Amino acid sequence: MTIFKEIVDEEFLTVSETKELLADIEAERALDEDRELRYELARAIEHVNRFSVLEPEEAQALVDDLQEVEKVDEATAYKIANLLPRNRDELRSVYAQQRYSLSGDELDEILNVIAQYV
Repeated sequence: MTIFKEIVDEEFLTVSETKELLADIEAERALDEDRELRYELARAIEHVNRFSVLEPEEAQALVDDLQEVEKVDEATAYKIANLLPRNRDELRSVYAQQRYSLSGDELDEILNVIAQYV
């Protein structure tokens, strides 16, 4: 017998927003001396602490600015905000699974938006 879990809601988060949420969970768990952090939670906290570059407000502003660019949808904007690609090749890897490719000018436009925040 297989048990399936239903997805009730789904939303995109930046690494910075995730760091903020996990910090709250970590603080809550620290208050209870009997509860330890599970391995997965500890690894997730370590990951966001290592890779979070922007503040949550800056990251959300970056996502909003990226969504104003023509070929950047919501999911891609969050992926770009999390990875913060610094050159065309890194940015192309974000679009590798898309059915279209971006021109050099479109890539540069996205990189210019990223450069305003990094």
